[in-house]
Amino acid sequence: MEQNWRHLPPPARPIAAATSAAVEAAQLKDGEALAGAVAQLAALDPAQTGLILGVTVRLLLEDTSPDGIDADSVRAVLERCVRGAAAWQTEVDPHVVLLLLAGALGVVAEDDETPPPKPDQLARHAALLLADLLGPRPVPPFLNAALIEIERTQLND
Repeated sequence: MEQNWRHLPPPARPIAAATSAAVEAAQLKDGEALAGAVAQLAALDPAQTGLILGVTVRLLLEDTSPDGIDADSVRAVLERCVRGAAAWQTEVDPHVVLLLLAGALGVVAEDDETPPPKPDQLARHAALLLADLLGPRPVPPFLNAALIEIERTQLND
């Protein structure tokens, strides 16, 4: 069943729809559907997309680590995600997954002159990471929670 995102502000609707499609494709290990959804997600505003995906990843990390997020839990997520994805997505890059995890936790890497990943790489790896963190659960409740948190933060700033 397709999620109806009409309740969201217009800028968030395409991000939520593309994220949902990408994560569902990753959960099903459907490479063709993932490629299409990643292309849609990568074409959207990178700042807004990054914010929504980052908050969603952080909420899922908090959900899966109720005793707190530490280096061991981040390492376990990184390893599990990369190993699980490598079986069907041979181009999975552990460095990109690590960047997504660090960004979601508010850790900013020092400028090391390495070019940042391209939007399609970020979108693909974010979908793989979210699918790993979700397991069989659907993404819409976590996307909604992330958007509510973003709205609350923006209203209070």
